[in-house]
Amino acid sequence: MQDPKSYSEAELASLMVDAESDLVERKAAFAGDAPNAVRQAICAFANDLPGHARPGVVFIGAGDDGTPSGLEINDALLLKLAQCRSDGNILPPPTMTVAKHRLHGKDVAVVTVEPADAPPVRYRGRIWIRIGPSRALASAQDERILNERRRHGDAPFDARPVYSATLTDLDLPRFQYLYLPSAFDPEVLAANDRTLEERLAATKMIVAAEEPTPTVLGILMLSPKPTRFLPGAYVQFLRFNGTERHDPIEDNLRCDAPLPDIIRDLDATMRAHIRTSVEVGTGTTEVRRATYALTALQELVRNAAMHRTYEGTNSPIHVSWFEDRVEIISPGGPYGDVSAANFGQPGIVSYRNPNLADAMRVSGLVQRYGVGIPLARQALRENNQPEPTFEVDTHHVRCTTTIRPDWRPRQT
Repeated sequence: MQDPKSYSEAELASLMVDAESDLVERKAAFAGDAPNAVRQAICAFANDLPGHARPGVVFIGAGDDGTPSGLEINDALLLKLAQCRSDGNILPPPTMTVAKHRLHGKDVAVVTVEPADAPPVRYRGRIWIRIGPSRALASAQDERILNERRRHGDAPFDARPVYSATLTDLDLPRFQYLYLPSAFDPEVLAANDRTLEERLAATKMIVAAEEPTPTVLGILMLSPKPTRFLPGAYVQFLRFNGTERHDPIEDNLRCDAPLPDIIRDLDATMRAHIRTSVEVGTGTTEVRRATYALTALQELVRNAAMHRTYEGTNSPIHVSWFEDRVEIISPGGPYGDVSAANFGQPGIVSYRNPNLADAMRVSGLVQRYGVGIPLARQALRENNQPEPTFEVDTHHVRCTTTIRPDWRPRQT
């Protein structure tokens, strides 16, 4: 029976001649270095670093341009291809099918490789990935992304213990007097007699009452200096006097504090850099134009803080303010059900940091889940600004908001 994810004959015929596809590998024969290259390709397709969530295909009996080579496709060849899965060189064994197909008038062996549920997949101990039409060894950052995908559905990174930290590294008065009253009804807090450790564990700030090790969430929300434990957990704000990064810097701010303080400090900084023009028309009518909608920038910054990766990176969130635009760059690409293709679409959301998302809601930093980008778009429309643009890859998300096109300085 045909695998429900497999391609139709027409789709295979199209893929075979598609020179630009990064889902295709072609070999005229299965000889020489081809067996090694085919196994590398199988490993790369199983890892699916681009996040296609579609099978990769290896055509044996097709040249580089997709022209059939006329190779005899017999049972012995199909058996050799099937053994690529079971010979112990590719681990964990990939999900793949091997079959003979007649494409463009000739027989061709087709190996279809499904994306792995538990990457990274290794060939002889090495992680192979696909970069465009070529194969390459994974970098440390690529491997982190694949590890993150494997853990999707497992305990998220923000709930993991930070063993180098202790309770003394958390601002406990902040937790007791600011966070707890927002997280629970005052009557509930007054009625129960839980210890401080039990309350920290209930809010996932520590691992457990009997194991009071701070979690990543606890460090982000309660540590006076989170970068002691998570080097990239800060925001770098730069204001340029011009439109390029080599232009002079007018203002800079490094926000390194508990996340609620980072957000509020950045709010104040962005508010200070928004300019408003006032024109007096007939009578007492005033026309006010702001360079940017503050609400939109706030939503986009909060979205970046919530969805960025804090694992294995020294990169902060960068907020770069130019004369004609504001760029927000956050480390970590799409996660879970979100891809580069559907990024920002209404209703498409997966939480890399679900506990952080809840803590931001409790702290009043977000009101509802999954509406940050739509709210930003609405605020920009109301301020006569273009919608934000997003550049998304496996390592970063860059959000760009351009200045209101009809803004003019104050008229004198």
